[in-house]
Amino acid sequence: MSTTTDTETRVDPAWWSWEGAHGGHVAALALTAVRDRFPGGAHPVRTLTTHYLAPVDGSPLHFSGTAPAAPGRRTATCVFTGHQNGTPVVLGSALFGARRQGVPYAQPAPRLPGPEDSPLLRLPTELSPFSQQLEIRPPTADRPLAGGERAELTAWIRFLDGRPLDAAAVVTLTDVLPPALYAVWDTPRPVPTAELTVHLTDVLDEGAVDGWALVTIRTEHAGGGWAVDDSVVRAADGRLLALARQSRVVRPQPAAGTVNS
Repeated sequence: MSTTTDTETRVDPAWWSWEGAHGGHVAALALTAVRDRFPGGAHPVRTLTTHYLAPVDGSPLHFSGTAPAAPGRRTATCVFTGHQNGTPVVLGSALFGARRQGVPYAQPAPRLPGPEDSPLLRLPTELSPFSQQLEIRPPTADRPLAGGERAELTAWIRFLDGRPLDAAAVVTLTDVLPPALYAVWDTPRPVPTAELTVHLTDVLDEGAVDGWALVTIRTEHAGGGWAVDDSVVRAADGRLLALARQSRVVRPQPAAGTVNS
């Protein structure tokens, strides 16, 4: 036996990206739909994987999914699909799991200046409209489109609407910085996400965290028109909230005057 559900939502235009809806925000919408509709969503989410089949636009977005009915189990997996106008645009899965006993371990947080000692960074509205919903303060010298030597960006980030850092917000944060390759490039080009997997830690088991998050994104390798980005999201006190990895398509640089595609 399995349970199925269907829910409808729309992407807030404030969360638009270069070619459509912001991928991290779409993944967060999927998580919210699954968590609120499936019995297994009573457990904390551990992993969320989202495949982007087509750009998500402003049309109604319908999420439907299936999860095995397994009463009493401490883990539950839901497979979901997002449709617009009858066409699948998102496909993914969410793994939920109850808290268990275990030996805790965490890598220490990097020592960096705090947000109050870091300059404000404003990303170009035409490239990332969604960034206007965020306050971004990099504590390092790395900047987007600065032609640096390493493909890595780090910033303190908080939502201007004051929302707490729950699982959906943290999923969004894994994808809010520019692609890490922007740190070594000096001109922009589209680098859309094809797949995003987010692993959330037990820090969120007791509820949302308030305040700033420290977000880092880096590219270990790019080639053949593809890149792999790894993201880390930490709470202001250094606790690890999530690790993420995404596969990106590296597209050719658009001709002058065609930034918005």
